[in-house]
Order: sequence, then structure tokens, then C-alpha cells
Amino acid sequence: MTPAGVVTADTTVVVPTIGRPSLARVLATFLAPAHPGVAAVVVVDDRPADDERPLQEVVPALPPDGSRPWLSVVRSYGRGPAAARNLGAARARTPWISFLDDDVEPEPGWAAHLVRDLQSVAPDVAGTQGRVEVPLPADRRPDDFARATAGLATARWITADMSYRRAAFVAAGGFDERFPRAYREDADLALRVAATGARLVRGRRLVVHPVRAERAGVSVRAQRGNADDRLMRALHGRDWRTRAEAPPGRLRRHAAVTALGAAGVTALVARRPWIASAALGGWAAGTAELFLARWLPGSRSRAETVRMLMTSAVIPPAATWHAARGAVLHRREEPWPSHRWLVLLDRDGTLVRDVPYNGDPEKVEPVEGAEQAVARLRGAGAYVGLLTNQSGVGRGFLEREQVDAVNRRVEELLGPFDVTKVCPHAPEDGCACRKPAPRMVLEACATLDVPPERCVVIGDIGADVEAARAAGARGILVPNDVTRPEEVAAATFVRPDLSSAVDAVVLWAERRR
Repeated sequence: MTPAGVVTADTTVVVPTIGRPSLARVLATFLAPAHPGVAAVVVVDDRPADDERPLQEVVPALPPDGSRPWLSVVRSYGRGPAAARNLGAARARTPWISFLDDDVEPEPGWAAHLVRDLQSVAPDVAGTQGRVEVPLPADRRPDDFARATAGLATARWITADMSYRRAAFVAAGGFDERFPRAYREDADLALRVAATGARLVRGRRLVVHPVRAERAGVSVRAQRGNADDRLMRALHGRDWRTRAEAPPGRLRRHAAVTALGAAGVTALVARRPWIASAALGGWAAGTAELFLARWLPGSRSRAETVRMLMTSAVIPPAATWHAARGAVLHRREEPWPSHRWLVLLDRDGTLVRDVPYNGDPEKVEPVEGAEQAVARLRGAGAYVGLLTNQSGVGRGFLEREQVDAVNRRVEELLGPFDVTKVCPHAPEDGCACRKPAPRMVLEACATLDVPPERCVVIGDIGADVEAARAAGARGILVPNDVTRPEEVAAATFVRPDLSSAVDAVVLWAERRR
């Protein structure tokens, strides 16, 4: 999308979606003539795995596959917005990564304004946030959900419109996928990036965030976010709200009201009327205070009044329950990305057909199921890397540039890798990087800050699994015609094909979560 000769701050725009019709409006921003600086747009389809319809069927206005070379669609199979954004970001090779939600309305010329924001920041700025406007009804007071949505206009670092330098994003490990919903994962990433000494600033670009129609009870369902608040506290300490510029919340009041209600019911059962009367009186007063705080600024219609009365009685125990559940669930959390896995794949014979000393990208042919297997690893939240011994360089049969060209072709066919390691030496050179030596495995782990015990190497010969074993990683052998029987006998884990090897990795990862 970038015209030749234009100097820009190139960015990849990542848009996670659950198939909202508003996605078409977001993409319309990029369907006009080319926008200098926007190199690619990645739509991440986060619908559940059981929804097998093509995204174009759900959002008919979406352009057909291949009609826009700069537009691609990948699936994250309902793993939540944090995982979806990480998957989209993994495809970026630009200096910046920009995130947009699928339910915003970018202002006219948003892409050009984005590029100007990115070009204008100082070198120590790692992220820039767009401005967000939430239009409220002019003919009536906003209801409870509309007022909550209006808070997005002043929220810090929300991914409705947020850009990060790719280097800073990768160094931080991306979004923490333990946040299952669009809540707090943005503040968590901002705190981790800011902890490096980098600055986060506001830009001048603008998106409008309409108030969506929501089902009744949305305010009660929103209390699930209290579990995410406990994860934030476990990761960032008691003062995380101050550093993240987040409002204080009402959890203490909710817990007190819930405790009074529970005490009152217990006293009634125990036939202690005076205690029951005092406790239930306190519960009623607390519930009334919450009702008035929500009802007075709202529309005060009959339907809204009934809804406020009912939900104000339910919100305190719901908030308290989710907070307690989060405290138990996240009591021993480690900083992200310590939970992520790294899967290193051998190239020739494992991912692509083995063509001896291949220096021609046109001869690259993925093995059966390779694209689906690699996509599944990315969709499961794993880092994916490429390892390859290329003794043809050391023996004078190939130039390193040819090897790099072949690797780029592999990425074109299978998607980008988080890390690529190449040994260009001949066996007789005695280097420390050629498999079965562990250096490439260890260097790949160090690059992505993944401990070797959370790394898996998949290859087709004994040298691949021996390199994994020497590095302290797991190795899986996927035999083919060149694999020797003694290599199969010596391998701890053997799978008949790449797909079943990936199944094993995903199972291990789920057990270790």
C-alpha cells in the first residue's frame, strides 16, 4: 500500500473481530486509494472453532480473499482478544503495529493521521494512543451501559486505537493471554512497556466508539472483570491502578454490602433478630446507595428503574465472587510471557520437501498439512521458529543470500516466524551451532525470553531431537524416507506426521497452563 519512494513510518494494522457487521466500516478506511505508511492490514477472526463459515459469509462487505494483496485474514478460534492481537502482530514485519477494534468508526483520513502520529514521536516513545469519542444520546440521559462505554474516551492505552513499536511489543512479549476478555490486557501491556523506561503518548488521530445495543444484565456480566483486576494486582502490585491511571472501582463497598447481606441471612437462620435487622439494614442501605449512584445520572425511565433495582442487588455479590475467584486463580502468577511456548521447526524434510542444497525459492513446496499445523501453533499462542542446517553455504554450493531467499519463500507460504536460526557451516568446520549442537536452540530461546524447558523442537532426523535434548528442550521426531531406523529407536517422542506432532505440543501446553 506504500507508494515507491515515499519515506514513511510503516505500520501493520491488526483488527481482531468476532464477526460484527461494523468490521466492514473499519476496513472501508483502507479500501480507498493507497495510504502511505500502512503496509498491511491483518484481520484476526476470533469466532469460536465450531463456527466454520468463511468470514466473508458473516460480514458480506468484506473483500474476497486475494482481492487486496495487503489485506489478510487469519483465525484465532475464539481464544480472546489478547491472543487474537498477538496472532495478528506475529504477521507484522513493520516498525510499528497498530491495533483497532472492530466496532469503532475511524475518522475520515484516519490512516494518514495515524502515519503522521507515528512519524512525529520521539525515539524514546514506544506507543501512541489515538483519541476516542463516545457519542451519547442528545435527547435523553444516557443509560448505565452508555455511561460505562463513555469511560473509553478517557481510558489510557486502550486498544480501540493503539500503536506500539514492534521492537517494544516483541520485547514485552505481546498481550498477556491470561486476560480472557477485552479488559485490563491493554493496561497490563502498557505497564510492562513503560517499565522499560519507554514513554507512551497520545496522538491526534480520532476514532468514534458508538454505544452498542446490549442485552439486559450486561452490568452484572461486567463484574467478571474483577477477576482480571486480581490478576493485575498479582502481576503489578497494589498500586497498579495509580500507575495505569485506572479508576478506583467499588470492590470494597461491594464486598462490605455482600458481607452484610450474608451476615443478615445467617443471623435470621440462627434466630438472632437484632443482629439480622442491623445487618440487613446495612445491606439495604448499601444496595440503595449503589442504585441511586447508577439511577440518578440515567434516563430514570420505568424500564431503567426496574433494571437498576434488580441489578444493584446482584452486582455486589457478583463482583465479590469474581474477585475472590480471581484471587485464588491468580495467587501464584508469573510475569508474562513465561507461559508461552516456543516451537522450533526444522525446515527441509519437516516443513518443506527436502531439495538438496536448494537455493531456488521456486522449488519450495510445503509438506502436506504444514500450513494448517503452523497456523494451529500460532492460534494456540505459541511462538513459532525456524531452524535449519545449511552446509551448502560452508561447502561453497550456495550463497547465504540464496538461503535467505528460500527462507523468505517459506514465510510467504506458511506465515512469518518469530525467530529464524541458520547454521551456514559444513560439518567439518566444527561449529557450535550446527545441529545436533544446541546453540541455535538456546539462541532462539534467548531471543524470545522462553526457558528451554518450554521449548519443543520438531524435526525429521536424529540431529534435530539431539539438539533439543542438549539444550534442555523437548524433541519430537517426525520420520520420513531419510530418517534412519536407529534415529527412530533413540527418539523419546515419535509422531507419524507434522499434524500429530503439533497435537502433542498443544496438549502439553494445555497441561502446563
